Amino acid sequence: MKFASYHDGSRDGQLWVVSRDLQSAVPAAGIAPSLLSAIEDWQAVAPRLEALSARLNDGQEPFATRFEPQRCLAPLPRAPQWLDASAFLNHGRLMDRAFDNPPNPDFETIPLIYQGASDDFRGPLADMEFADDALGIDMEGEFGVVLSQVPMGTTAAQAEAHVLLLVQINDWSLRAVGPREMRAGFGFLQAKPSTGFAPVAITPDEIGPHWRDGRVGLTLHVDINGREVGRAHGGEMHFSFGELIAHCARTRRLSAGTILGSGTVSNADRAAGSSCISEIRVIEMLDDGAARTPFLSWGDRVRMQARLPDGSAPFGTIEQRVVKA
Repeated sequence: MKFASYHDGSRDGQLWVVSRDLQSAVPAAGIAPSLLSAIEDWQAVAPRLEALSARLNDGQEPFATRFEPQRCLAPLPRAPQWLDASAFLNHGRLMDRAFDNPPNPDFETIPLIYQGASDDFRGPLADMEFADDALGIDMEGEFGVVLSQVPMGTTAAQAEAHVLLLVQINDWSLRAVGPREMRAGFGFLQAKPSTGFAPVAITPDEIGPHWRDGRVGLTLHVDINGREVGRAHGGEMHFSFGELIAHCARTRRLSAGTILGSGTVSNADRAAGSSCISEIRVIEMLDDGAARTPFLSWGDRVRMQARLPDGSAPFGTIEQRVVKA
């Protein structure tokens, strides 16, 4: 199944079921008013949503209309919790080399995860407002999962059963602020503005064998102002989503609707490019002694699209413009 949230003046948007080819959609108001309400009552509403999705994909749904990404909020405009990992260790290794960070003995065994703000997620075509373009405006292409309620102590083997939906993410970052907040040792706040999402959240079966071992095995194409800078593959994720979920649930339960991000999609093969500017700059520092690529400024556009091998984009497209607040 595929879901979108259309802007209707409400805080959580109106839930729509979207066809597999992203060409048509139908409101699910008679089943659940919003995606968050559906997730919180998933066992009861999922069979009815599946029946509606089947009719839509079979061309048998009389109330179907053309899918309109321009009407989309983030699939979950707000969520009970937003957790973001750094599960692609190639990204971390590059950062450590460039900045001569001391070795982390737990680097390959304990995932890095922070808790961010979940009250103001942005839609796929929304302008992104920033106070100052001297703050090191950067994007980060990621994959994520939306969870059912996860009991405390859930193991990695059990955790994948709690993955209800997959999402594609642009986790905006302010690189000039991040180092100060990390040195303070109390986590990110100002360095992490609102996060952007592709228009459609999907059940894992929508990508078939490309959801495997708790990883999204798709290529994430990232463009800046029409120039491709990255096409890294999600299958290189070191920690699986099951392992990340288990880590987060070790000492507490996770509410239904929690979103967990993978961190920047990053591959060891340089030919895959990068999913964030910071990584591009670090590679330049390592190879040439100095970073050349600037961070983003007013009017710059970022486009992200995860693609199946046939070229289709199961989540749709994120295309956002940097603007002054």
